[in-house]
Amino acid sequence: MDVIIKSFFGIVLKLFFGLAVTVAAISALLFVLLVVGGIFAGLLAPLIGNVPVSYNFRSIRARWTSTIVAILGIAGTVGVFVAMLSLARGFKATLVASGSPGNALVLRAGSPSEMMGGITLDSVKIVQDAPGIARDSAGPLITQEVVGVIPIPLISTGTDANVQVRGVSPNVLRIRTFVKMAQGRMFEPGLSELVVGKNAAKTYAGLKLGDTIAIGGGSWKVVGVFDAGGSSFDSEVWCDSKILNEVLKRPDNIFQSVTVHLTSPAAFQQFKDSVVSDPRLNLDVTREVDYYAKQSTTMTTLITVLGGLVAAVMAVGAVFGALNTMYSAVAERGREIATMRAVGFSSWNVILSFLFEALLISFVGGILGCLAVLPLNGLTTSTMNFQTFSNLAFAFKITLSLLLMGILFALVMGILGGMLPAIRAARRPVAQALRDL
Repeated sequence: MDVIIKSFFGIVLKLFFGLAVTVAAISALLFVLLVVGGIFAGLLAPLIGNVPVSYNFRSIRARWTSTIVAILGIAGTVGVFVAMLSLARGFKATLVASGSPGNALVLRAGSPSEMMGGITLDSVKIVQDAPGIARDSAGPLITQEVVGVIPIPLISTGTDANVQVRGVSPNVLRIRTFVKMAQGRMFEPGLSELVVGKNAAKTYAGLKLGDTIAIGGGSWKVVGVFDAGGSSFDSEVWCDSKILNEVLKRPDNIFQSVTVHLTSPAAFQQFKDSVVSDPRLNLDVTREVDYYAKQSTTMTTLITVLGGLVAAVMAVGAVFGALNTMYSAVAERGREIATMRAVGFSSWNVILSFLFEALLISFVGGILGCLAVLPLNGLTTSTMNFQTFSNLAFAFKITLSLLLMGILFALVMGILGGMLPAIRAARRPVAQALRDL
């Protein structure tokens, strides 16, 4: 009996949950349709409505103080919205740019990142004989790498920040072909020499060309600065992997990852099948560009969610500002609205006129918000990369699609702030409105 009762309650609970989800989905769909329909109706008001557009411009000019408040509220919200999305997009673009479709990354099976990897020298020797790897006169184009973090003071504050130091093979520039030496030269194998990314050289103390810095109890000389094309490597410090293993007191036959340059992007599957199916190995293979795209997911999601929450809170204030502006317009224009209705303008025309006015205000606010954040485009900032626990420099990336999203966000706020006042103005009885006046 108890089993039957529990089963019955379970079925009822599932039905209730399914019904609640269905109602929520239908409500959300109706809300979206209402907002989209309102935007289209408002934008088309000059074409399908009978109320002259000049009437709306005169109304805005007459109530310029409340209009400016609404515009500034919407502009501020749109500015924050676009800035946060451009921050997330810039972070993702920086990491994705670190990968090349012609390279494959080899990690220990199950390792979520390079920092958690471990590949023996014997495994590296087996991998370099796999098919699909490009070769030059010196041999296969493969770099076995050691990854760690070291504290280096920031130039701006003097406080320590974690910098990712990467031990690479001397032929790394033949594998990551987009990396170019901007100043100085490449390090000499077996020596305590560093080459640093252009962002690292600008951000951290002691990493200028010719500087000497203490790492692991030894002195290292910066002999070159490289340009990695705006990728995450621009925030790194590179040196000989064998020397770095000694400094980090790790076994000299263990590396965190192996990056190989393929004969072509199409050779990836052949190389992967050969490595993964080899019973002597316990390794995973992924395209380098896919690895870095996945690494960016956590931080971009965090930035987007936090930015969305901030923008949502500000949007509530902006919508109330628009509501206040439009409701005051309805109250102050009671005689005008009643007269318009009395001479033959329909309720639909009144609604269209008010929606157009609300969208006009929000559009101006959206444009101002987008213009306000444009100077941020390309501005470099930095944050902690939680995948590597190191500081990563990246630039705001404002694109046309983000600006259009900002304008659309402004129009949504405008329609939410103008819909109710428009309906109120249209539903007000003409005889009562004229009698009240």
